[in-house]
Amino acid sequence: MAADTSHHLIYLDNNATTRPLPEVLEVMQRHFADSFANPGSRHAAGRAARKVLEASRESIAQILGAAPEELIFTSGGTESINLAIRGLVGTNPGTIALPHGEHPATLEACHALQRRGWKLHFLDIDSEGRLVEDQFSHLPWDDLQLVSVMLAHNETGVIQDLGPLAAMCQQHRVPLHVDAVQAAGKIPVDFHALGVDAMSIGAHKFNGPRGIGGLLIKAERTLNPLIFGGHQEAERRPGTEPVALIAGMAAALEAFDADPTSRFQQLQQLRDRLQAGLRERCPPVIVNGSQQHRLPNTLNIAFPGLEGDPLLIALDLEGIACSLGSACASGSSEPAPVLVAMNCPNEVLDCSIRFSVGVGNTEAEMDDAVGRIAGVVNRMRDNCSQ
Repeated sequence: MAADTSHHLIYLDNNATTRPLPEVLEVMQRHFADSFANPGSRHAAGRAARKVLEASRESIAQILGAAPEELIFTSGGTESINLAIRGLVGTNPGTIALPHGEHPATLEACHALQRRGWKLHFLDIDSEGRLVEDQFSHLPWDDLQLVSVMLAHNETGVIQDLGPLAAMCQQHRVPLHVDAVQAAGKIPVDFHALGVDAMSIGAHKFNGPRGIGGLLIKAERTLNPLIFGGHQEAERRPGTEPVALIAGMAAALEAFDADPTSRFQQLQQLRDRLQAGLRERCPPVIVNGSQQHRLPNTLNIAFPGLEGDPLLIALDLEGIACSLGSACASGSSEPAPVLVAMNCPNEVLDCSIRFSVGVGNTEAEMDDAVGRIAGVVNRMRDNCSQ
């Protein structure tokens, strides 16, 4: 069956990726043309490219509460997470702690180390997706080499309070890595204030370009590189820096930082309008995760009585772009691990959809989306009851 072309696309999958802002595209186009030289070259053109690179580094670091020398540019969030996890642990296997339901980039990097002798200790989360604080004192601190936690979950949007965990990591001198890929550019994030040792970000999650991200790491921390071959990024991540992409990343983060409160409120109002409309038009629905501590743009919602895969297909045919969870795990038909860890019942696991709004969405689109989604849900429920 072909998609209904009478409906324009309503894009509600901004946690998977976002559309670059017009000003970001303009900045990149300019620097692709004007700052094409290798920033490591010592001639005038190379120095000009280096000036753009370092100005962008300073801007990004300042917005994220870090020093410029603490920012390493990478190809994106996945590389940043791998660099942190594999670069911070020692050579002798020990234990790595991480919550249940972390992003595949973190989980698979840890599994790779597990195959080489490391042990994994999984942290429990409660029914709202928040870390259970009581468990921190019982962690195997003497054997821990690293703790890695998402600041804001990519599927539920739930935001963690990292203060108690960061304090204990500092007390036991265990490095703490935070995956802030979904948080940066959506909520204010301050690297130093978080009290963590390393933090991963990715530009395409906040209306910047794909192919560029960063790892913030405290200056006193030793980081073993994953790749070799050059002096770039203080030899921690060699390879010629993509100046235009880095400038685009800076422009995207600057656009957020210009008025983060308005951005937060805009996204929250759109998300809440969608949530309220679905509750009214196609009950019963169940919102997953903390509704108090979550990203302003994320709605993970279950439609009891339906199955996720057929529902996702039907919504796509109605011009609604959404997902069952992480795009990095989209090939899996298993329930979202984070929902399993939250002890959600099967009727929730089987029919949970993630809607994530963005700065390009409008209130009119939310109303249109409610009508389309409710129509699909109600028709599918009617068919199931026949």
